[in-house]
Amino acid sequence: MPADPRAVLTRPAPKPDRTVAYGDHPDQVADLRCPAGTGPARPLVVVVHGGFWRAEYDRQHTGPLAAALAAAGYPVAQVEYRRTGQPGGGWPGTLTDVLTGVAELPALAAEALPGRVSRAAPVLLGHSAGGHLAMYVAATAPATVAGVLALAPVADLGEAYRRDLDGGAVAALLGGGPTEVPDRYAAADPRRSVPIQTRTVVMHGSEDQQVPAEMSRDFVTAARAAGSDISLVELPGCEHFGLIDPESPAWPQVLVMLRSLHDDH
Repeated sequence: MPADPRAVLTRPAPKPDRTVAYGDHPDQVADLRCPAGTGPARPLVVVVHGGFWRAEYDRQHTGPLAAALAAAGYPVAQVEYRRTGQPGGGWPGTLTDVLTGVAELPALAAEALPGRVSRAAPVLLGHSAGGHLAMYVAATAPATVAGVLALAPVADLGEAYRRDLDGGAVAALLGGGPTEVPDRYAAADPRRSVPIQTRTVVMHGSEDQQVPAEMSRDFVTAARAAGSDISLVELPGCEHFGLIDPESPAWPQVLVMLRSLHDDH
């Protein structure tokens, strides 16, 4: 593992094969990567990046992860979305962008990469705030999602607000706290959406300093008790960024979990 866990955020990656738009805004786009090798068309893996929903973090930092997934044989779309600090970002634009992108991308990718992508519902791979967005889409539009791999997700927005994760990130997304905008928390918080219809795997590093692993433990316990098809894989010694770093010791386990979700459909 690199000495600086954040090194993956700025590591160069091969350029995507295509970029497609699912809306008119410059951030309503996705970078597509063709799977290595040959074979039948496969369902898309949609990568939903994190960064606490903030404008300063975009899809570029998931380039190494997306390139590694394509090298492993998966067709990949790195979806972008409007973020807090941008016009139209936050509530509700950030959430509706990802909903729309996930619904549109299988057809867009199938047209852009002929014969390599099926139009079946994709598997969503979301990291951190992207894990929240992936689970939100699965709860809101379950027919558009085949499975969710949530890496260090912000799975409980109320608890994330109480813990003041990333200095008010949840309040910036939703426009206030749970007592100020309760309807927005009711709509957007995965913790309020259990039981979950979509098969979900949550992975979290025990040493995560950005999103405490305890939040995933509590979320998965509650979701399982409600009858959800969900499991937790906790990685001892792993921090927040190792889960998206193909050079980290955690990466082989991430691929195993993705395969368990993707190859079943």
